[in-house]
Amino acid sequence: MIGRLAAWRPFASGWLRAIVFLLLIGVSALAAIYPPRHLAATSLTPTDPESLGLSGTLGQLGAINSVFGNQTAVEVAIRVARGVSVRNAAINDLRLTQRLHQYDRVRLHRWLEDRVNVRALRGGIITIEMTSRDPALARDVVGAYAKAVQQQLAQINRRQTAYKRDILLKLVSDSAERLATAQNAYDSFRLTARYADPRSSMQAIAQRIPQIEIAIRSRQVQLEAARKLFTDNHLSVKQIKAELAEMQAQLDQAKTTSPDNDESVGRLVGQSSQLFKLERELAVAKSLYDSYMRYLQGTAVEDMTSTANVRVLEAPYIDTTRQYYLPAVAAAIGFLLLWMAIEFYRLRPPAGARLDREEAHA
Repeated sequence: MIGRLAAWRPFASGWLRAIVFLLLIGVSALAAIYPPRHLAATSLTPTDPESLGLSGTLGQLGAINSVFGNQTAVEVAIRVARGVSVRNAAINDLRLTQRLHQYDRVRLHRWLEDRVNVRALRGGIITIEMTSRDPALARDVVGAYAKAVQQQLAQINRRQTAYKRDILLKLVSDSAERLATAQNAYDSFRLTARYADPRSSMQAIAQRIPQIEIAIRSRQVQLEAARKLFTDNHLSVKQIKAELAEMQAQLDQAKTTSPDNDESVGRLVGQSSQLFKLERELAVAKSLYDSYMRYLQGTAVEDMTSTANVRVLEAPYIDTTRQYYLPAVAAAIGFLLLWMAIEFYRLRPPAGARLDREEAHA
């Protein structure tokens, strides 16, 4: 191809070649800078609970986890920014159909997809850029994109929170029924056993045996002391013996394992086992109910903070750096390289081309 262009008769004159290629390079260079193009940009970054100062509160309410799981928030934000929903929001917000006199939404979507660039930088920073001849339009478009990304992420958060709230409402309802059942069973046991405070009453009954045993040992000491002074037929000795017999009967009755006696060890063991079971069920029911209620309250905090998912670091602005039309720059470089290749070919043609030229002169 280079050989044919070099042998082309209009390119036989070096001045003519220079004029043609200089004209092509000049036109391409002029097209690269005129009409002027402007770069509009904005930068934003996804937020986290710590940046909001709510990490402690959200952690207590069970709302610390992101709805996106282990996915990177930057990648999610970029995917949302490049989605159809954001473009639809930008078209509706800026009324691009009337502003650009283009009523085909598919072409508007393609136009935005070709001209708006969304990319990620280091540190989790996302930039939205657009190059256009109309600086006001470019600034409005990147601003609408940033706003639409915030709204779309907030909508995703609210939708996920609503799903979690429905589950928590069902769990709270079930745990409330379980708590009510456990409370009724506990109250029924109190009425049946006739204990206002079952644990305190059972502790008092459990302490009764050691108290009786202490009292018996005390009476036995008194009996031994009385026998040293009186005979067994003495009234004081008989009284102490009667008290010892009564106390021993009470002790035997308290130590019996029969559940029929109200103050026996057997009845106390049975009632205490039932009490521990009821208390354990009541504690578990209360714990579940309180936990689910706390998580349910956390969904309200998630709804309130759903719009604070993205921080705008820089408001939409027009970059002061001169913008060049890269296809025109590439065309200018291509024409320059082609000109240099033709000149080099004419200065040092291949052997075959030199032989053809000598045969033509002969």
